[in-house]
Amino acid sequence: MRFRSWSKKARLISGVCVVAGIAAAVASYFLFFSKVSVEPGPFADNPKCSDVISRAPETVLHKQRDDVTGDGVAAWGDGSVVLRCGVTPLRPTTNLCVDVNGVDWVLDEKRAQKDGVQVLTTYGRTPAVEITVEGDGPKAGDALVDVNRAVRGIPQKSKCLSLSDTL
Repeated sequence: MRFRSWSKKARLISGVCVVAGIAAAVASYFLFFSKVSVEPGPFADNPKCSDVISRAPETVLHKQRDDVTGDGVAAWGDGSVVLRCGVTPLRPTTNLCVDVNGVDWVLDEKRAQKDGVQVLTTYGRTPAVEITVEGDGPKAGDALVDVNRAVRGIPQKSKCLSLSDTL
């Protein structure tokens, strides 16, 4: 039994259908599955968090802002940098606290030493904002400079103390 070979027109139509199917699958992936999922903070519904997220920059550490799911969150570089507004405010701590252009940030030193992830949380602001920077290359301090403008809108009620403040 001999099968007829496909005509040029049939091959062209089938090729177009295959390409269209692949294009539809890729588009669906980017539309529905490429969003970064971030767990929101417990107080992410605070209206000040909406302000922070709306003022968050399009780039942090030269990475483009991601589409994210979750209230009060933003991410850049496929989730390598994550900002969460509405996390639990910090109590006084002995962890390193730095003032970056008028915003106090506290480094989670244990996590940085344990797994190399840099997690910094605002101090003296409610709702509190947390930024997480993963990877060896980027430095969290540079990310803080990038996001500070968005965070400054939350009033500061207390500040970090240095050793000279306590003497």
